[in-house]
Amino acid sequence: MKFTVKQIATLLGGEVAGSETLAITGLAKIEEGKPGDISFLSNLKYEPFLYTTKASAVIVDQSFQPKQPVSSTLIFVENSYSAFAQLLEEYYRQLSFARIGVEQPSYVGEGSQFGEQIYRGAFSYIGKNCQIGQNVKIYPHAYVGNNVRIGDNSIIHPGARVLDNCIIGKNCVVHPNAVIGSEGFGFAPQPDGSYKTIPQLGNVILEDCVNVGSGTTIDCATMGSTIIRQGVKLDNLIQIGHNVDIGRNTVIAAQTGVAGSTKLGENCVIAGQVGFAGHLTIANGTKVGAQSGVGKNVEEEGISLNGSHAFLMRDNMRSQAIFRKLPALEQRVTKLEKKTEK
Repeated sequence: MKFTVKQIATLLGGEVAGSETLAITGLAKIEEGKPGDISFLSNLKYEPFLYTTKASAVIVDQSFQPKQPVSSTLIFVENSYSAFAQLLEEYYRQLSFARIGVEQPSYVGEGSQFGEQIYRGAFSYIGKNCQIGQNVKIYPHAYVGNNVRIGDNSIIHPGARVLDNCIIGKNCVVHPNAVIGSEGFGFAPQPDGSYKTIPQLGNVILEDCVNVGSGTTIDCATMGSTIIRQGVKLDNLIQIGHNVDIGRNTVIAAQTGVAGSTKLGENCVIAGQVGFAGHLTIANGTKVGAQSGVGKNVEEEGISLNGSHAFLMRDNMRSQAIFRKLPALEQRVTKLEKKTEK
């Protein structure tokens, strides 16, 4: 990719101090910048690097005033951190959507339809009766099953699997080796102690602007749909059970597991290695700390949860009952101490 400083400043709504015609071919941290790179300064802890960097251009806040001469061209913007993030997003978009055409060998089933400017990588597989939108990129070794719908500007990365009947919205990204629509974990216990498989007949729906990390698995519904709603961001190695419903703009970090039929609200923030029991309802705006276990409904919006450990259930239940009373017990002990001091 190649841009001029002026083009970048126009994109970011910034003002240029220096040469507008400089060619920018890469992005770099300010301490590692070299000619042709653009960087940014947000944290003033890194200001000394501004005076030594070799980067051709640096994005800075409008309020910033250099204390020494700067050899790099400066682009003044309202918020340098947000501006650089916007630039990264545009750079990523340019790279991601640069590929167009069909590489061979690849397979397409009967009745599948494609929009314009698509990319199908070598050894990709697309089943029957699929609908693939405009500017979709399906990378090598990706698998798309029968009757799948993929919206405009979505990317299916190498080795990802989108199984039969699943629906991917617009502007979604499915990273390498993620699995969308794998069989839900449903087994009926039998009198002899064995388990009988319950057929999983539903699908998975990713609404628009959903990101699914590498190695993440989203199970299809037993009936109906497992739904990941608009703007959800899933990290790597997450397990989403059958019939789960994740609300808009919720973010979930790596190694979290959400058991079947649980509903997470909108704008939740879930840290790594969190476990959710099944059939729960979690209120909007809930925040859950790393390695926590959530076993009950969360009804109050915007609260923060943390903590989990396992030992004998009867002892655990007794301990939890006492633990909930600790603030009141502390107050009683404090009062008793004051009485004894008298």
